[in-house]
Amino acid sequence: MTGRDNVLWLQLWRDRRTDFHQQTANQLLTRFWPSLDLAKGSRVFVPLCGKSLDMIWLAKQGHEVIGVELSPIAVRAFFRENRLKPVRRQVGNFTLWKHGRLSILCGDYFSLTGDDLGQVDTVYDRAALTALPEDIREPYIAHLRRIVADTAKVFLLTTEDAEEKDSPSQAFGVAEEIKTLYSEGYEIDLAHVESVFEINPELPGNPPERTEYKVYRLSSRAAG
Repeated sequence: MTGRDNVLWLQLWRDRRTDFHQQTANQLLTRFWPSLDLAKGSRVFVPLCGKSLDMIWLAKQGHEVIGVELSPIAVRAFFRENRLKPVRRQVGNFTLWKHGRLSILCGDYFSLTGDDLGQVDTVYDRAALTALPEDIREPYIAHLRRIVADTAKVFLLTTEDAEEKDSPSQAFGVAEEIKTLYSEGYEIDLAHVESVFEINPELPGNPPERTEYKVYRLSSRAAG
């Protein structure tokens, strides 16, 4: 991210404006992850992980889980709230927090190298891509492909405002953007779409809005 985006993200955690944080493991993760049929011990990378409880769930499935997160407040909260006592050491420009199968590299995603990260079998992206500003998404994917082996799978969850997608001012939806960003290196399987009407308290009269939650399974063309 840009320096400005980094500052805003760190400020969100300092101000505790983290209502995007889920209190349980994501239901689409627990429902569709088994379809990947990964071996226990597979190494899973979680970019922009925050203090997501999805990492706890993935570790309980027998995976080695490594996240990257800019905010030390989020990293500290993850281990404290889950009553884990990590060990810490310096890895390149990052502080590595580690407990058992769970590791988080605290620092800027765009400073991460393949050597810092190590082997990755699968990338788990829970709305990290769609949470980024649009002009950062292409660099985000380009950097991911630099630091992760060509053979790694990607399990991608997105959240999309259906009304915004249907608006004439929207050039194309998230699905088209994902195709544009990923199709060069990956086969893209849209495994599930779930539409939910949700109340937006910020709009006058609190009208319900339709949100689409999608599950993508991406397999590398190089793996084939």
